Amino acid sequence: MKRLLSGNEAIALGAWEARVRFASAYPGTPSTEILEALSQYAGLRAEWASNEKVALDAAAGAAFGGARALAAMKHVGVNVAADSLMSLSYTGIKGGLVVVSADDPGAFSSQNEQDNRQYARLGKFPCLEPADSEEARQFTRLAFELSERFQCPVMLRSTTRLSHSKSAVEVQMPEAARELEPLPPFERHPDQYVIIPATARRRHPEIERRLLDIAAWGETGSVNRIEWGDKAIGIITNGIAYQYVREVLAGFSILKLGMTHPLPKKMIREFAAQVGKLVVVEELDPFVEEQVRAMGIPVVGKEFFPLTGEFTLARVREAATKAGLPVPSLPPQTPANPRPLDLDVPARPPALCPGCPHRAFFYDLSRWRRQAVFAGDIGCYSMGVLPPFKAMDMLISMGASIGMAHGLKQAGAQEKIIATIGDSTFFHSGLAPLANAVYNQSNIVVAVLDNRITAMTGGQQNPGTGITLQGEEGKRIEIAPVARALGVEHIWEVDAWDVKAVNEALKEAMAVEQGPSVLVVKGACVFTPYFHRRPVVAVDLDTCTACGTCFRVGCPAILKSEVVHPKTGKHKATIDPLLCTGCTVCQQVCPVDAIYEVGEGE
Repeated sequence: MKRLLSGNEAIALGAWEARVRFASAYPGTPSTEILEALSQYAGLRAEWASNEKVALDAAAGAAFGGARALAAMKHVGVNVAADSLMSLSYTGIKGGLVVVSADDPGAFSSQNEQDNRQYARLGKFPCLEPADSEEARQFTRLAFELSERFQCPVMLRSTTRLSHSKSAVEVQMPEAARELEPLPPFERHPDQYVIIPATARRRHPEIERRLLDIAAWGETGSVNRIEWGDKAIGIITNGIAYQYVREVLAGFSILKLGMTHPLPKKMIREFAAQVGKLVVVEELDPFVEEQVRAMGIPVVGKEFFPLTGEFTLARVREAATKAGLPVPSLPPQTPANPRPLDLDVPARPPALCPGCPHRAFFYDLSRWRRQAVFAGDIGCYSMGVLPPFKAMDMLISMGASIGMAHGLKQAGAQEKIIATIGDSTFFHSGLAPLANAVYNQSNIVVAVLDNRITAMTGGQQNPGTGITLQGEEGKRIEIAPVARALGVEHIWEVDAWDVKAVNEALKEAMAVEQGPSVLVVKGACVFTPYFHRRPVVAVDLDTCTACGTCFRVGCPAILKSEVVHPKTGKHKATIDPLLCTGCTVCQQVCPVDAIYEVGEGE
C-alpha cells in the first residue's frame, strides 16, 4: 500500500526493510526524525548518542560485528564524526554501514550551508542522493547492499526539503514478530580493522581500486538513469534539484544521478555526446559540474544557477532563463513574480518561549556586559544574542564556547570571560574543553544552562535526562558532580527562575581569581513533563510607571497596553494570560511591584 511519508520517515522505513540491527544519532535538524521513526520498529536497537562521533563509532562497532548499522546526523554533525569516518573508509566493514547526512541548503537551522558530497570525495566512499521519499526508502536499502558488496561506509545524503517534505511511498506492513537476535561470534581481522600506519599504507591502493569498481557498478545499475527527451538540451542533476528540473525544464533530456560519488563518467560522456547544450543543475557546490568540466566536456552551471541558498522553482526558472534555456511559459493565471500583498506585517523575530528557564540568566548576564565577554554555543540560548539581551559575542559550533573562552583568556584578555553552554551540548562536546580549562588553570566562568532536554531540535532525551530513545529509564548523569570530577573547584547550582540567586552566583563566579568556575542553572524547558506551571501574573496599571524594565526580560507574553503614562507618554505593560506560565521573572525585576499573581495557571 502507499502512504505519504517524509524523507526522514522513508529513510527509517528503508533501514527497517534492510533489516538494520543498530542505529544511533545525535538529534539535529533536519535529521532528527529518522531515529525517532526508526525507534518505533521492532527487531532493532535505536538510541541517542552523546554526539555524532559517538554515534558513528557505535554503528561502526556493530558493523564490524556483522550487523547492519546506521548513523544519522545533520551536515555539521559529519564534521564531528569525520575523524572516524575517514578511517572507516580504509578499514572497511563486515555488515552494511550507512551514514545519513541531512544537509541544510539555505541554512534554515544551521550555522552554515556546507555540501557534504565533498566528504564522500575526500573519504573515497559512495554517496547516494534520493530525489523523493520513495527513493529515500529504496536508496537506503540499496546503500546497505552497496556497503556490504564493497565493504565500505556509504553516505546517504538528504537535504532539508527532502527530509521534511512528504510524498507517496510503497509501504510494507511491519513484522511484529521480528526480534533482535544475538550476533554470531566475532570474526577477527586485525590486519584490516586495526588501522595502524602499516595497514593504512597497504589499504590505500585497495581503496582506490574499490572506488573504480563502485564507479563501474554505477554505470550499469539503475541508481543513475537517463530520461531522454528533446536532445537540444541535456541536464545533469541530482537529489531534490531533479524535481525542479522536471517541472521547469520539462521535455528535455535529463541524466539523473542517484549516486554523485563516484560519478558514472562513461554515462556522462555518452549523454553529453548526444545533446546540444549540457547543463548541470545542483544545489550548493559545483560538485558535479567541476568534475564534468575536468573531463573536458563544455558545461553550463554555476555561472547562472545559485551557488548559495536552497533551490526553489522560481530560482531555477530565473537561472534557466538567464542561461538562455527555452523555459516553457507559465500559464496566464500563474505570474512569474506574484505581486506582494499590500499588508503591513509586523516583524516577528525569534524569542525565548514564555517561561523559558534561560530568561532570568540572560537578563542577569546582560547586566554584566561591560565587565565580561560572552562566548555562546548552539541551542535555544543562541537567541541570547538578540535584543533585549544582546549577551553573546561569539558562537561557532557545538561545544566551542568553553574552548573559545579559554583561548581568549589565555591569550591575555583583561575582561572576565563567560562561556554559555546547554546540558545536551555539555555532554555532546563540552567535557573535553572543560577538562582542558581545568588542566591549564584557565580563569573563566562556564554557565551550563540545564533545561533537562535537548530543546532546540524538538525535545530529545540526553544523558542528563536519563531516558533512552525507547522511553526506558536509564542512568541520569548530573552535571555538577561531573564538573567536580573533572577538577573544577568552584561550582554553583541555582534555580533558573530566581533572578537574584542567578545574579549572585554570576557575581561570585566572576570573583574567582584562579582556575575555572562552573555555574549550573537548573530549570526544565516548558515543553517537558518536568516543567510545572505556576499561577499567572498580571500588571496593576495604576501602579505601573511604564519604566520598561519588564520588557527587558524579553518575554512574548509581556505586551504594551493601550494605557499611556501621563507624564512620559510611554505605554504601560500588560501580560497575556494565555501565554503567561507564571515564571515570575518579570515580577521579580519590576522596581515598583506592579506585577502580581492572579490565580492558578491552566
